Amino acid sequence: MAKYRLVLLRHGEGAWNKENRFCSWVDQKLSSDGIKEAQNCGKHLKALGFEFDLVFTSVLSRSIQTAWLVLEEMGQEWVPIQSSWRLNERHYGALIGLNRAEMALNHGEEQVKIWRRSYDVTPPPITESHPYYEEIYNDRRYKCSDVSQDNLPKAESLKDVLDRLLPYWNEKIVPELKSGKMILISAHGNSSRALLKHVEGISDEEIINVTLPTGVPILLELDENLHPLGPHQFLGDQEAIQAAIKKVEDQGKVKSAEK
Repeated sequence: MAKYRLVLLRHGEGAWNKENRFCSWVDQKLSSDGIKEAQNCGKHLKALGFEFDLVFTSVLSRSIQTAWLVLEEMGQEWVPIQSSWRLNERHYGALIGLNRAEMALNHGEEQVKIWRRSYDVTPPPITESHPYYEEIYNDRRYKCSDVSQDNLPKAESLKDVLDRLLPYWNEKIVPELKSGKMILISAHGNSSRALLKHVEGISDEEIINVTLPTGVPILLELDENLHPLGPHQFLGDQEAIQAAIKKVEDQGKVKSAEK
C-alpha cells in the first residue's frame, strides 16, 4: 500500500511541439490538439477518482494552461496552483527555435538524441544575438523568480535541470506530500524526466531512453521514505501511449523524404 501518491504530467502539445521546434523557455500556448490532450487527461483522471489538493506548474503558459484544463474537466478548479521557474522546461540555449528534424539532417540523429535526451551534455548557450533572447530575458515572469535574471541559465543539460529543480522538490513539494496532500505536477518533458530520474534512481546512462508523451498522466506510488514501490505508470490506453512515445522519439529523426 502506497504511503504517498503523486501524478506527474507533461503539458499538452504546444504550438512548437507541432512544428517540431525546440521550444524550451519561449512561451507558447497549447495547440488545438494540446487542448484536447489536457481535457482528455482531466476526464481520465476524474474517471479514476483522483482528487487533488495542490497543483505545481512551471511559469510557462503551456504548463499552466494544461493544469487549468485538467482541473476544469475534473470539476476541481478551486484547487490551489503554485508556479515556479524551477519546473520550467530545460533551457536549450542556442538550439531554441530550431527544427529537430532539420537538426538531425545537418548534425546527425545521434547528436540530436544526445542534445535532447542525455544527462550531462549541455547545448551551446544562448547569446544576446539569438532571435529569442530578449523575449525570454525581458519577460516579467522572471523578475519575480527566486534568483536574479543574471543568474538564470543560458543553456542546461538534464543534470542542470535536476540541480535547479531539487531545492524546489525538497523544500516545497515534499513537505506538502508528507502532509498528506494529493499533488499534481503539470510540468515539461525534461523537468518531468529529471524528477523521475531522482525519485526512481534511474542511471545517467538509462535516462536517455526515457521518453514522455504530451498530455499523459504518470502515477508515482511512494513509500514513507519517498522511494517508489514500483516503476512509474502511464495512465490510459497503453497502445495509444506507446504510439505517442514513438511520435516524440521520431521528432529527432530525419524525415523519410529527406533520407
